[in-house]
Amino acid sequence: MIYGYIRVSTDKQTTENQFFEIERFTTKNNITIDAWIKETISASQKLEKRKLGYLLKRLKKGDILVSTELSRLGRNLLQVMAILSYCMNIGCQVWTIKDNYRLGTDIQSKVLAFAFSLSAEIERTLISSRTKEALARIKKDGKKLGRPFGSLGKCKLDDKGDKIKEMKEEGLSMKAIAINLKCGRGTLYRYLHKNPLPF
Repeated sequence: MIYGYIRVSTDKQTTENQFFEIERFTTKNNITIDAWIKETISASQKLEKRKLGYLLKRLKKGDILVSTELSRLGRNLLQVMAILSYCMNIGCQVWTIKDNYRLGTDIQSKVLAFAFSLSAEIERTLISSRTKEALARIKKDGKKLGRPFGSLGKCKLDDKGDKIKEMKEEGLSMKAIAINLKCGRGTLYRYLHKNPLPF
């Protein structure tokens, strides 16, 4: 099977340009798209929420996935690399038109996939390094990292026990008490569970 994959991020964008590019490419190379997958969704969405995620589960050895460019597949290098790696492992080829990639099971594809993998690893290392440097700089400036000392287990209602008791005696509902105290009902219930009032 040869699949044509088209994705745009918003309703304001059109799929026509991508459709035209793939049609022109397949005509030129004398191949036919057996099934089209079109979706309007941000690549930041989890893969399982996208039609592409469903398609990947259907792909079989020998299938070809055609897209205009790699960026249509994923939001960043790590996601694209994961998709390409999955396709290569099952023996499915990924063809892109603008990037001119023909990724399959040949040695060139494996070298390219390794390059993607290496780039992704470098990207992760750089992000980790920048984070560590930023934390070290903050620490050097004398700022405390993490939760303030003694804050663990504290609740914003710790000093509101008398007020809660008073409102409860006035007949206010738990919802009304939570609104009055500017907290969620869950916070109120958790506080009362740990600090039952003598009603």
